[in-house]
Amino acid sequence: MTKKHFQSEIRRAETLKRLADEPGQADYYAGYIRGLRRAFHGENFGTIEEHNKLCSLVNDEDKSRKQRGLGYLAGLNF
Repeated sequence: MTKKHFQSEIRRAETLKRLADEPGQADYYAGYIRGLRRAFHGENFGTIEEHNKLCSLVNDEDKSRKQRGLGYLAGLNF
């Protein structure tokens, strides 16, 4: 992913986060943005503990946390 593409995708996700009107949708985009940053910057962004915690949220019973985890993985796998 080029820097220009990364910045464009971050702006798109931030806009979608602001426009989110369904429960969990803003959490999804917050996770997605964080995942994009981890994908672009690699291990220099965040800690391995934060990464593992965000990955594990996909199994959380709380819908907001689960959406954040799903978004993180989607951004990470961009």
